[in-house]
Amino acid sequence: MDTKWLEDFVSLAETRSFSRSAQLRHVTQPAFSRRIQALEAWAGIDLVDRSAYPTRLTPAGETFHAQALEIIGSLQATRNMMRSHQASGQDMVEFAVPHTMAFTFFPHWLMDLRQRFGDVKSRLSALNVHDAVMRLTEGSCDLLISYHHATQPLQLSSDRYEMLSLGQETLAPYAKAGTDGQPLFRLPGKPGAPVPFLSYAPGAYMARLVEQIIKHAPTTLHLDPIYETDMAEGLKAMALEGHGLAFLPASSVRKELRARRLVAAGPSDYELTMEVRMYRERPELARHAKPAAHELWAWLQSGEAPG
Repeated sequence: MDTKWLEDFVSLAETRSFSRSAQLRHVTQPAFSRRIQALEAWAGIDLVDRSAYPTRLTPAGETFHAQALEIIGSLQATRNMMRSHQASGQDMVEFAVPHTMAFTFFPHWLMDLRQRFGDVKSRLSALNVHDAVMRLTEGSCDLLISYHHATQPLQLSSDRYEMLSLGQETLAPYAKAGTDGQPLFRLPGKPGAPVPFLSYAPGAYMARLVEQIIKHAPTTLHLDPIYETDMAEGLKAMALEGHGLAFLPASSVRKELRARRLVAAGPSDYELTMEVRMYRERPELARHAKPAAHELWAWLQSGEAPG
């Protein structure tokens, strides 16, 4: 049993839509369906009536839904209770960060932070965007760092959570450089000769940002999707091997650009600027406020933060 299956099932019970729940859970629809099937296999009974539209639960599913809510609530309460009893680790700042930023933005930012602020003991949880947000809302981390774009805001109430801006990040197209130093693939492509496109899986946060770039491109982009994955590092690896063009955060390709292993594959018309934000629970509402996290937040808020 994976507790994520329970969260998936609760989401499906609320939305009555596999596609909508897959989007909210930041996984592909086939992957989401497999997780629901795995839960049903574990339970030994059908929980979802797939013959109905919109999707509805079976009588057994309705019973299981109530139990799932109770189990999830109990697990969260138990974890929070254990954290409140933890005597050690009060100087350990716990970050929840999306996978892409864990490999790209965070290491560079933390090194700069230590040089300016001083030593920071940190624990990093790298997750998809949805689960990273859940860590914060469940009280399972001190600070959340994530990308923000006006078209894809995180669903965090400003009444309970506050935010700091840590800078900006650019999402842009890159491709392997040929022997002449030029990209092997370049936007916008041509009718009949589309660009091999390395894409984020549907439902991934970055996929929705790339959709915005494509939607607002000054000319029609001719793309041939040949590969997809949830993670930017996976797309970068494929781009480095010359499989196609990928939209990647600029911070993830610093070394490759310096070495001319990857090069920009289109003009700035095909870029999108994101904000890097940090979130925390407001101190007056915080369930497990840590002095170390509060001190760091205050320093960042003072305007001395690393860029």
